[in-house]
Amino acid sequence: MPVEAPTRERAPVRRQQQQRDFPWQVVVWNDPITLMSYVVLVLRRLFGYDQTTATKLMLQIHNDGKAIVASQPREQAEVSVSQLHAFGLQATLAHG
Repeated sequence: MPVEAPTRERAPVRRQQQQRDFPWQVVVWNDPITLMSYVVLVLRRLFGYDQTTATKLMLQIHNDGKAIVASQPREQAEVSVSQLHAFGLQATLAHG
C-alpha cells in the first residue's frame, strides 16, 4: 500500500499594516506685531505659494486668527514650523 506524503500546512498570511504618515497641519497664528506683507513674503519663500495664494492665507490668518498653511508628513511639518519660528512667526503643528 502506497504511503502518502504529509501535506504541508501553510503559515497564516499576515497582513502587514501600512503605516500611513497621516498629514500633519502647519498652523500659523495671528499676532498684532508682524506686518501682513512680511507674512506673505515668508509664505511665498517657505512654501512656494504665488502672491494670490499667500495673500489669501495671510488674510485668513489676520481675520480668523489662524490658518493652515501646509499639510505635510510629520518630519517635514516640524521643519516648516521651525522655519516659521526662525522668521518670527507663531506656528504650531496639528494632527489632521
